[in-house]
Amino acid sequence: MAREVRFLLCGFGRVGRGFARLLAGKREKLRAGYGLDLRLAGVGELMGSLHRPAGLDPGAAADFFAAHKGFGGHPALQAGWKGLDLIGKAEAELLVEATPTDIRTGEPALGHIRAALAKGMHVVSANKGPFIRNFGELRALAAERGASLKLSAAAAAALPTLDVAQTCLAGAEIRAIEGVLNGTSNFILTRMRGGMDYASALAEAQRMGIAEADPTLDVEGHDTANKLALIANVCMGSELRPEDVDRTGITGLAGEQIREEAARGRVMRLVGRAERGENGRVRARVAPEALPPDHPLAAVDGAEKGITYVTDTMDRVTVLGGKSDPRGAAAALLKDLINIYRAP
Repeated sequence: MAREVRFLLCGFGRVGRGFARLLAGKREKLRAGYGLDLRLAGVGELMGSLHRPAGLDPGAAADFFAAHKGFGGHPALQAGWKGLDLIGKAEAELLVEATPTDIRTGEPALGHIRAALAKGMHVVSANKGPFIRNFGELRALAAERGASLKLSAAAAAALPTLDVAQTCLAGAEIRAIEGVLNGTSNFILTRMRGGMDYASALAEAQRMGIAEADPTLDVEGHDTANKLALIANVCMGSELRPEDVDRTGITGLAGEQIREEAARGRVMRLVGRAERGENGRVRARVAPEALPPDHPLAAVDGAEKGITYVTDTMDRVTVLGGKSDPRGAAAALLKDLINIYRAP
């Protein structure tokens, strides 16, 4: 018999709606393959939340929100409720956090996660903001309340960065991390290597939906620095903040420079590196690097991503790929949720 799990979803943007639709399409597979009956008890949004203790149809909720640009008129609408109200008043055992990221304050996700953990709820999050500066606090609160805290969707979405480090490399000391962690920058560099100039490559990425209308966070290395800090804090026990990461983006690279490196057999990538020094401190930087062809991250083409861990006992371990879009992040949320309840 399938275990019934009542959960709340805060944030109903592209990732949140993608998660709802993914859940709707996989409901029977989740029952048959994992013994889980996932019941969406509420959706938290700034302009009013949905709450139905018996469960909402996740696909129908996503369609309604998209058609009406919100939840106005929905029969389960609680017009005065925001995410914190939903978490405080609804009965559920798990929170899925998919609100927009604010790297500086972590809000509103930080407040949502604190409130959920304080109630003993498990949390899975696609929002990296709360963990870059408050990971230690939230991890301690989860342990105190006996709750699980999963955030692999916040660390490069579908690329299983944290899963590999925490499960596959258990018992090993991670001494260094090397990562191509931003799909937009990597797509642009791949196109420039093939002959495009920067502006044309960016325009193509925007037409394809790979790059945002304002690509600053991606192309200037902020997104890579944020992800690198998060991964290093979780996997290496560091306390890095984004401003601690030396950062150079790709906007200063000329196509001629990239093609000259290609002629030498080297591949230009935007690489995030975190390394533990002899004093035990972790230092991190983000910068374009011309990688030799035998480096595993040289094979990361287009909008894909990759990460390499350098360890004391397992040598160098690399994972590549992972869907770099909202559906990939939604799939990572679902994976984290499943793994909370998966039998050991």
